[in-house]
Amino acid sequence: MGVFSKVHRYREAGNKANVHNVENFGEPARSLFTTTKVFTLHHHIDITNEREEVVYQADSKVVSIHDKTDVTDAAGRQVAHIERKVFSLHERHRITMADGTNFELSNELLHLIKDISNIEGLGWQLRGNVLGLNFELYDKDGSIIAVIGQKMISLHDKYCIDIYKPQHEQKVIAILITLQHMMRDRVNSASASSGN
Repeated sequence: MGVFSKVHRYREAGNKANVHNVENFGEPARSLFTTTKVFTLHHHIDITNEREEVVYQADSKVVSIHDKTDVTDAAGRQVAHIERKVFSLHERHRITMADGTNFELSNELLHLIKDISNIEGLGWQLRGNVLGLNFELYDKDGSIIAVIGQKMISLHDKYCIDIYKPQHEQKVIAILITLQHMMRDRVNSASASSGN
C-alpha cells in the first residue's frame, strides 16, 4: 500500500480497511461510504454499506440560509436534522437526533492544516488533516469512534467512514454529513473570495 495509504485513508467499498487505521485502531466494526448526487434540485447524499446498498440518505434544500438537512434511514425514518446557525461569529451547525439528543459542530478551528473541533453537547472531538482529507472522531475519554477519509479528486464528493463504536453510528453519520456541508461551504467561500 505504501506511504500514500498511511497519509490518505479513503477506500472504495469492497477494499480492505486502510493499513494505517488497522495499525492504530484495529479492524473497524463497520464501514460506510457516501456519494453526493450532483446536478439535482436538492443536495442529496447516499450513505451505503460494503455491498453498496443505501442505508442512510441526506437531503438538503438547495436555497436555504439555514442549510437545513434531514438524514433518514433506508426505510425513510428520521435519523437527524441539521441546521446552520446563521448569527454566529464562526459557522456552526446544530444537529438534532431523532431521539431528541442535540449537539453542535463548529468549523471555527477548521482553518489550519491540523484541526481540532469540539462537538458541544457530546464532549467529543473531531481531529482533522484538511490537506490529507482525513478526520478522526474521538469520544470524551479519548477513544476512537470513527475515521473518515475523503476521496482526493471526485465529481461526487466521496467519503469512507470506518466506525469503531457502532452504537454511535447514527451520530457519526450526522457528524459526517455536517462535515461535508462545512467542507463544501469552505470551497464555495474560497471560490467567492478568489472571484472578487
